[in-house]
Amino acid sequence: MNSFLLPPLGFLNLGPWEIALILFLALLLFGGKKLPGLAKDLGEGIREFRRSLSSQVDDDRKEIASAPAEEVEQVKSKAAKPKAKAKASSKKKKA
Repeated sequence: MNSFLLPPLGFLNLGPWEIALILFLALLLFGGKKLPGLAKDLGEGIREFRRSLSSQVDDDRKEIASAPAEEVEQVKSKAAKPKAKAKASSKKKKA
C-alpha cells in the first residue's frame, strides 16, 4: 500500500518501551493511590462521550426518517389549498 494514501499517524506508533515510560511518568506524577481513580474517571469520560455521540446520531436518524413524512404533508396541504381557491373562484363566476 502506498504510504502517501495513509493519514499521518506516525505519533501513534508507540513501542513497549515508550508505553512503559509513559506509565512510569504517570505513576511518578500522580502516585499509586490516585492513578486508578484517574483511569476510572478517564474511562467514564470516554464512555459518556461515546454515548452522547451515539445519541446524537440516533436523533439525526429519527429526524431524517420523519422529515419525508412532514414534507409529504406539506405538499399535500399546499396542493389542497389551490383547489379550494379554484372552487371559490368558480362559484364567483357563476354568480
